[in-house]
Amino acid sequence: IKNKEISTIRMEIIRDVFVFACYTGLGYAELNKLTRNHIRYGNDGEEWIVIDRIKTDIRCRVPLLPQAKAILQKYENFPVNRNKGKLLPVHSNQKMNEYLKELAGICGIKKNLSMHVARHTFATSVTLANGVPIETVSKMLGHISLKTTQIYARIVDSKISEDMKKLKLILCK
Repeated sequence: IKNKEISTIRMEIIRDVFVFACYTGLGYAELNKLTRNHIRYGNDGEEWIVIDRIKTDIRCRVPLLPQAKAILQKYENFPVNRNKGKLLPVHSNQKMNEYLKELAGICGIKKNLSMHVARHTFATSVTLANGVPIETVSKMLGHISLKTTQIYARIVDSKISEDMKKLKLILCK
């Protein structure tokens, strides 16, 4: 999705917001309210997103990865953002999910894309699959309980199992 050439601005925006969510783990409600006030410098001197989750009222603190920063920079002077004080041109959740289905078709993806899939992607493919501890992922996602985050870990375990079965087939040839 990230590297797909998109011919319309509308779909490019949808793609960029989705990819941003994949690199931050923010839910739709947080993306929709994201302003410059939510970007702060951490003790490490790096930029972080610090935002309270609407669903749980738990504070999320997510270091900004370079891929997410690049998307914010791309939309820095976007007219819709400046007028509303927002960092990203986010459509309604219904429209975002509708357009994501269209984007999936453009990219040849059979999975039913939604904004929540981006959050899952952050939890599984971006963080847990790359060795980020589950406790850290839980904090960044703003989960009240580690048990909620463990659901994502099971998804990663099933992927590991699937990959290892493929590896066994290769090694046993």
